[in-house]
Order: sequence, then structure tokens, then C-alpha cells
Amino acid sequence: MSLFPQDIVAAAETIIRDFTAVGLMVSTAESCTGGLISGALTEISGSSAVVDRGFVTYTNTAKIELLGVQEQTLLQFGAVSEETARQMAHGALFRSRADIAVAVTGIAGPGGGSAEKPVGLVHLAAKSRAGALIHRKMFYGDIGRSEVRLATIRTALEMVLSLR
Repeated sequence: MSLFPQDIVAAAETIIRDFTAVGLMVSTAESCTGGLISGALTEISGSSAVVDRGFVTYTNTAKIELLGVQEQTLLQFGAVSEETARQMAHGALFRSRADIAVAVTGIAGPGGGSAEKPVGLVHLAAKSRAGALIHRKMFYGDIGRSEVRLATIRTALEMVLSLR
């Protein structure tokens, strides 16, 4: 039995298996998921060979202090933005021993949304030491806090797999 739905477990198992085979490590930087991406990965036996560390940076101060997100980025674009997600991924990569980092920042709801940034908006970024950087802007909709977070985990794991 797992804490996570089977599709998330399957994706995490694939990451752990494939990354172990080639010696790759991953780190996470999470805001709206609060550590659940790392949780999904570490649900898998053998994950200690792959998961270097996870940063839970729920506040702007944490994003600045732990990941090196620029205060000006947060002021200009906000915490839920492509720019912030990219800086979070960069920080997680270069403040760890990981080969690939994934970062997420969004509005899981039920409150906190606006016309410009509605509930269900999530920005994800993944970066590799080889230089690849991908970003996804997802509009999951107001589907419920837990469902937004689960959808974000699914997308984040897909992004990690795409950079292997």
C-alpha cells in the first residue's frame, strides 16, 4: 500500500530505477506541494541512491534564503511565476549534488487565487546540469486542493523523466 495513487507510484518507480541505473540524482524545490514530490520519490525502495534533497520553500523568504531566488523577481513577477519557478530549479540544482532539479510554485486553493493568477495555476521548471531547462505553465482549474497537488506531482515527475 502506498500513500500515493498508482500512476504516481509507477512514475516514481521509473525514475528511481532509471536514475539508479545511470547514476543520476535529483533534487526538488517545492512550494504548493509542500514536499509531496520528494515524498512520492522516497516512497520507493532504493530512492536514497537517487534523491539528494528536497527544499520546501513555502514562503518568499524561504525561496530567497534556501534557493537564492532574487527578491526583485518575487516583487516583479510574484511567487507564482515562470521566473520564480526557473530560479527555484536553478537554486535546487546548484545547492545540491543532483543532476536534475524540479521546482513547483502555484496556487492549490481553495483561496489565494485572482483573475490574473487563478486557483489551479502552477508553474513548474526542471533543470539539468547538462544545461537543459524546461518550464510548464499548468492551469489545472479549481479542482480541489489535493487534486491540484496530485496533478502537480504527476507533471513534475514527467518533467524529471524527460530530462534523464
